[in-house]
Amino acid sequence: MKTLYGFKVGMTRVFDDDGNMVPVTVIRSEPHWVIQVKSRASDGYDALRLAFGQVRRKLVSKPLAGQFKKAGIEPCRYIREVRVPSTDSFKIGDKFGVDVFEAGDRVKVIGTSKGMGFQGAVRRHHFRGGPKTHGQSDRLRAPGSVGASSYPSRTWKGQRMAGHMGDQQVTARNVLIKAVEAEHNLIMVKGAVPGKPGGLLKIVKA
Repeated sequence: MKTLYGFKVGMTRVFDDDGNMVPVTVIRSEPHWVIQVKSRASDGYDALRLAFGQVRRKLVSKPLAGQFKKAGIEPCRYIREVRVPSTDSFKIGDKFGVDVFEAGDRVKVIGTSKGMGFQGAVRRHHFRGGPKTHGQSDRLRAPGSVGASSYPSRTWKGQRMAGHMGDQQVTARNVLIKAVEAEHNLIMVKGAVPGKPGGLLKIVKA
């Protein structure tokens, strides 16, 4: 099983064997527990339901509390389903940690980008804006014409305009794992990954 979820801690730097500075993102991934095994025979596909993260008991519904009790684990805050080629080697109560990865592995990191709210076309799409001269002093950050002249006399679907920016799913592919610290549940990946500190990330073996 080569899929884990974790939380972005932040960025720092490490040094390789040659003394070169390498920027890395630190991801904290708490142990994952299998609370349900789905098979092709019973559900039509093979998948595992994983639980992780701490939560107070009174915040868990009775049906979920029964699943956690059956698995023999404490209640968890997050539950995610992961597809696997086969579930023959898995059972309820299995535990996974960051040691499923090792330094040198290539992964893709999926997260939600930072929400920027409503932004203009210059910020959102890197428009140049209008000139300051020739009576255009108030058009510096304007998007310009969004119509199509006399035909078809409407704004095309997909026209780049001001609007909501960020808060979308983003995938960083072919990311290199620089280090894995199993005793602290930490994974260090080279470079930046989507989202803000504390955001939930999905790490999948490439």
